[in-house]
Amino acid sequence: MKGVKTVYICSECEYTSPKWMGKCTACGAWNSFVEDVIENETKASAPKRIAMNGGGTNHTQKFEDLDLPSYMRSETGLGELDRVLGGGLVHGSVVLLSGEPGIGKSTLLMQISDALGNTDKGGKPRNVLYISGEESGGQLKLRAKRLGIGGKNLHVLTETNIENILDEIASLKPDVVIVDSIQTVYSDRMSSAPGSTTQIKESALSFINLTKSAGISMLLVGHVNKEGGIAGPKVLEHMVDAVLYFEGERHQSYRIIRAIKNRFGSTNEIGVFEMTDKGLEEVENPSEMLLAGRPKNVPGNCAVCTMEGTRPIIAEIQALVAQTTFPAPRRAANGIDYNRMCLILAVLEKRLGLKFFQSDVYMNVIGGLRLDEPASDVAVALSMVSSLTDRIIPDDVIAIGELGLSGECRAVSNIEARIHEAARLGFTRAVIPYRNVEKRKIAVEGIELIPIKGIYEALSVLKKKEE
Repeated sequence: MKGVKTVYICSECEYTSPKWMGKCTACGAWNSFVEDVIENETKASAPKRIAMNGGGTNHTQKFEDLDLPSYMRSETGLGELDRVLGGGLVHGSVVLLSGEPGIGKSTLLMQISDALGNTDKGGKPRNVLYISGEESGGQLKLRAKRLGIGGKNLHVLTETNIENILDEIASLKPDVVIVDSIQTVYSDRMSSAPGSTTQIKESALSFINLTKSAGISMLLVGHVNKEGGIAGPKVLEHMVDAVLYFEGERHQSYRIIRAIKNRFGSTNEIGVFEMTDKGLEEVENPSEMLLAGRPKNVPGNCAVCTMEGTRPIIAEIQALVAQTTFPAPRRAANGIDYNRMCLILAVLEKRLGLKFFQSDVYMNVIGGLRLDEPASDVAVALSMVSSLTDRIIPDDVIAIGELGLSGECRAVSNIEARIHEAARLGFTRAVIPYRNVEKRKIAVEGIELIPIKGIYEALSVLKKKEE
């Protein structure tokens, strides 16, 4: 076909190559090239786009003359999702939701559609358009029936052509648009297949321009590739206003929504849900959920309080140290950074003289939570020492603190919020850094503070296993 050629585009940096390469010469990414068809667009065949100002030409303005926007939000009906978004869905924003297949993305969006269609914060129902490129209307109806959703003010469109979708949106004028998924949408003015880099980028740009000009809110569903990232060009994440990841194991009932990017709120908040036969239910108290079923009088278990945004969450860390049968002992970490675990092991071997090099070490965080902040170092160290020495950490003890390479315990932030959450859940003793107590006099009713300057002092809480 005249004016058409095949090229290979790096999904990470958009570098174009006439042939496939294993490593991108521009950004250094491996196996990132995808085949695409590029055609020279004429004015007649160019994809239809909508300007952000609704039409016309933009002109320069003095910065001091610009007005502050009064962004309005609509509550989604799910408080945990509103927390992650920063208070609700911002009018005129585009949110990209990504997750593994079968994790519950479509279920979540169907519940959001029902909540938005019934009422919003001001008591006014909103028109919602659900665009499905993967399911038929009957399949959507079947899921809604299972979830007990009536679908008031909910409109369904099963279409994948971007031109037809834009015409329907202009005709219906909805308040919220949900697209499931962006990888299925295509323009017939381009010969490349749906899901290609060019199709995803052009479709997303058309949706974003429409959203900004019409002031509607849009939720886009994004597939993930085998590496766990969002399929398609990396620029897709830069184009949208917020990027949410739906995390969790398909074989477990708990799900976590985490914001990777958010122009209208914090990226530190998380939302916790439980998957039931009636859909996703909010878990307003994740600490109680994560501590449910905690074993008693077992070595290797330690509680820790981590901060997810403004919310303190108490998690359970488990360690199993067993004599190795291999020349090189095994190390495995689930929910904890592997390199951080190895660093703490080295500190314990050097500063306390413990022989972990003769044992396999396995670490796990209950509930699928991932601990990224250093405040969990002391709890990780205590759990490993407890399992190695077969001494237990009392059930009423919680450990908080960061470890240095010299074995010293460093101060952490938000210590009062962490201790209050521990006291609320019945903990009576808290191992915390000495500097936190020295800087501020902390007194929480019902909990004893055990300030420590180093990891050696923390060993005082260990006791022999009760037979």
